[in-house]
Amino acid sequence: MSEAQVSETTAGSSKGRPAKKAAKAGLFARIALFVRQIIGELKKVVTPTRKELVRYTLVVLVFVAIMMVIVSILDIGFGTAVSWVFGGVGPSDR
Repeated sequence: MSEAQVSETTAGSSKGRPAKKAAKAGLFARIALFVRQIIGELKKVVTPTRKELVRYTLVVLVFVAIMMVIVSILDIGFGTAVSWVFGGVGPSDR
């Protein structure tokens, strides 16, 4: 192994990626590689069971409901505070 090969390999592995190739692949070769990588990633996807899907849906709905309550309380509180500070129309002014 020559010194250039060692340093190129070492430099490529120290950054967590392979060393650069001398020539770039053509446009269609890069597109084909991209499609192969997509297919490879899609094969890793695990579809949830019906029970898991129902559980995840309920968790999301409960979380959204809780967040709606929190935001509503904050909205009413800030609205009341701004109305009180700036003298807006309040219950006693009607």
